Amino acid sequence: MIDIKLIRENRDLVKENIKKKFQDEKLPLVDEVYELDKKVREVQVKMDSMKADKNKLSGEIGKLMKDGKKDEAEKVKEEIAKNGEEIKALEEEMVDLQAKIKDIMMVIPQIIDDSVPIGKDDTENVEVQRFGDPVVPDYEIPYHADIIERVGGMDKEAAGRTSGQGFYFLLGDIARLHEAMIAYARDYMIDAGFTYAIPPFMIHSDVVTGVMSFPEMEAMMYKIEGEDLYLIGTSEHSMIGKFKDQIIKDSELPIHMTSYSPCFRKEGGSHGLEERGLYRVHQFEKQEMIVICEPEDSMEWYEKMWKLTVDLFRNMDIPVRQLECCSGDLADLKVKSCDVEAWSPRQQKYFEVGSCSTLGDAQARRLGIRKKGEKGTYYLHTLNNTVVATPRGLIALIENNYQEDGSIKIPKALQPYMGGKEKIMPVK
Repeated sequence: MIDIKLIRENRDLVKENIKKKFQDEKLPLVDEVYELDKKVREVQVKMDSMKADKNKLSGEIGKLMKDGKKDEAEKVKEEIAKNGEEIKALEEEMVDLQAKIKDIMMVIPQIIDDSVPIGKDDTENVEVQRFGDPVVPDYEIPYHADIIERVGGMDKEAAGRTSGQGFYFLLGDIARLHEAMIAYARDYMIDAGFTYAIPPFMIHSDVVTGVMSFPEMEAMMYKIEGEDLYLIGTSEHSMIGKFKDQIIKDSELPIHMTSYSPCFRKEGGSHGLEERGLYRVHQFEKQEMIVICEPEDSMEWYEKMWKLTVDLFRNMDIPVRQLECCSGDLADLKVKSCDVEAWSPRQQKYFEVGSCSTLGDAQARRLGIRKKGEKGTYYLHTLNNTVVATPRGLIALIENNYQEDGSIKIPKALQPYMGGKEKIMPVK
């Protein structure tokens, strides 16, 4: 959510930003909110004037009574009562106007960074750089679900019976490898200086609307029937929500935390081969990182954060690339975002395994995350980034470490979490 002052002072900038995001249908909203805001200020001036008159009249009553002018005092009381009714009506009008402004402001996109490439959708995202050589071995890489089944590591049929499509049982060494990735990611982030946390896995609706746009919420999140609670789609939501309505002390900044959680997503529209495997599922686990910092430090943190994910995947012998998200692919709250994509030797292309974003003060403004300093009270900046999410990270790990004999090589970084095991062998 942008600052209303920006619309007061530079509507053209806000409109140009909307055009860059190819959301021209939102252009009239800028003028609409401008006029509503102007009306709010007019009502406020009128209300302040009437309250001043009311206070002045109230002061006259005692004097009139003292002078024995009871009739005149009664007339003043009637005038005060009338004045009070008009003030109440103005206050109600003010509440209505402010609610309309908030509703509109929630859908006007955040001002994107000048460095964001302009494009309509994810097909126009820009590859920035690659890390590690993408290798295609001279033997066939089977579909990941087939590899996992051959080592006795998955049962989706049983999951269908217990939970339906989009769920899975991971078994044996594959389940252990899955958890090894999460445990390694946790320790890796702790070593990088981040505070480890396990957050609530359900959050209130005001936190949901504080951290994401309504269309995203509807597309992603599961609501608990009869409760003001949603299952989280990523632990970033809980972690940023932790600081809702807080004044952050200077000594606490920057806040940098890493969190583990299961994640729950509707994942509507998945079909075909993806349904049989682990690429699009309703439940997965994730190690996340968030940062809350001074506005001038957010871009420096953005660069640090996505590089941490790159290094983690390289430590697991997985080639990756950084892909800059174009303007049309950015969610409305984001200032700048990039994806980390892992190499798939089976498909001979990259696929997303993580996403890093700086949201400027958008989430902080919605949630009231502020700092009081020499330049007054102001909103801080928030950032988030995927450390590793399974099973997508697991798919990348399996494909890039699959051997010709059907075994899966375990990267050295994960071997301590696997009891020293170096390979997962097919079941005979």
